[in-house]
Amino acid sequence: MMKMILVLALMGLGFAGVAAASKSEKDIIPTSAGDLEITFLGHGTLMMTFGGKTIHVDPYGEVADYGRLPQADLILVTHDHYDHMCLESIGRILRPDTKLVGSGTCAGKLRDAAIMRNGETRTVMGLRIEAVPAYNIVHKRPDGGPWHPKGEGNGYVVTFGDKRVYIAGDTENIPEMKGLKDIDVAFLPMNLPYTMTPGMVAEAAGWIRPKILYPYHFGDTDTSALVRLLKNEKDIEVRIRKMS
Repeated sequence: MMKMILVLALMGLGFAGVAAASKSEKDIIPTSAGDLEITFLGHGTLMMTFGGKTIHVDPYGEVADYGRLPQADLILVTHDHYDHMCLESIGRILRPDTKLVGSGTCAGKLRDAAIMRNGETRTVMGLRIEAVPAYNIVHKRPDGGPWHPKGEGNGYVVTFGDKRVYIAGDTENIPEMKGLKDIDVAFLPMNLPYTMTPGMVAEAAGWIRPKILYPYHFGDTDTSALVRLLKNEKDIEVRIRKMS
């Protein structure tokens, strides 16, 4: 009887992680190598499942209970701000064999992380990962410096089978976006004063031309403004999910 209770308790712990993730919205993106499942945890925080692997992006404990989520095979961190690199949350999903990828500002803060500079490309766990710039030009701190200086943060283009997914990180509509090609899914941030206005996101989408566009990390921004701006772009599907 005690063995049965123990088994049920352990099963319950596993189900708790599934239940926690199930409360968030999810989308399935078909690829040539199987489905990519995206779980929208909130803010700039995502969880993806692909090929039996769990990928966490910018873990942040304010939007998810990481003690109840699946542990990570791979963690991507765009930069070292607390709401993107939450060390407590990372610690809760970290296994001895978890791979970590971070920007230059994460060096020395993420244990054994592969540090990628803007423009670098690596293959990690069979996934091609391209680090692209993420920075501010217009929006500045009270002292006049940019919220996100050039060269410090990354966006990532990750290839899943035949699909290229762009996770922009904290950035504005910077010139480097014009060079991004064949993007199937794009996550673009939309909150002031730190990243982009709806107009900036719409302009960036016009350059990148993703098949699916998710605004994310948008706080209280009116997402319907972006939908209106892109209503005539029939080849760009704007999907609004709970990512405030």
